[in-house]
Amino acid sequence: MEISTDPETASIATSHARQVPLLEMQQVTVMRGERRALEKLDVCIAQGEHLAILGPNGSGKSTLIRTLTRECYPLAEPGSRLRLLGRERWNVFELRRALGIVNAELLHGCTRPLTGREVVISAFFSSLGVPMDADADEVARHEAAAEAALERMEARHLAGRLVHEMSAGESRRVLLARALAHQPGTLLLDEASNSLDLRAQHELREILRRLAQEGVGLVLVTHHLPDIIPEIERVILLRNGRIAGDGPKRAMLTQARMRDLFGMEGELLERDGYYYFL
Repeated sequence: MEISTDPETASIATSHARQVPLLEMQQVTVMRGERRALEKLDVCIAQGEHLAILGPNGSGKSTLIRTLTRECYPLAEPGSRLRLLGRERWNVFELRRALGIVNAELLHGCTRPLTGREVVISAFFSSLGVPMDADADEVARHEAAAEAALERMEARHLAGRLVHEMSAGESRRVLLARALAHQPGTLLLDEASNSLDLRAQHELREILRRLAQEGVGLVLVTHHLPDIIPEIERVILLRNGRIAGDGPKRAMLTQARMRDLFGMEGELLERDGYYYFL
């Protein structure tokens, strides 16, 4: 079959693909043990959107991300529907290759020493570390993409280093390279700044700003207001497994809303596009 290379046709096809939402949730409830971690959620997230999901610990933020990545499944109830990239059914490994996932816990489950290069290449196998039975030629085919992703994160010098010997900031750069290696349209960042010192937090935010400006979609899950970079356009407030607010950043990040969300008194400050609640 001949594939058209006409620029206008390609542009229309790309536009249509981007019109399919990244996530559509209708009346979604997710259990964690005996507890309803998410309760009747209605959420729609567009591809390429720059979005933050903000809430205190235990509000259901990580459960929402794990539902998106198919680590958690919603209850099968009348009127409930969950679609990812327009599809209700996915092979979980295929889905994870369509998304770039970054969380501070990813390396905690690693049971063997891995170099930065091995961690990045493992993205192509939806694993952590290259599988022992992986075809050598296939691994070699992914090495260039891994090197390019490390270069993009200014972390090429970490390719041969063991990850467990890296600082938290260095290992976070490697995880970002892993998430970007297969060029996903959206990065999912689950509390990505946890365990980082002030300098590493600043460097992470500068990296995310650059990626957002390059057109990479960001879905940022956090309980730290300063993680919400200026490029974030929309904020979803999550409390006790329910949506407490959803809209433009400036409308969501108000002193009254932050007081209600976190259950404490404080003053909301804005400086250079960043927000602080003190």
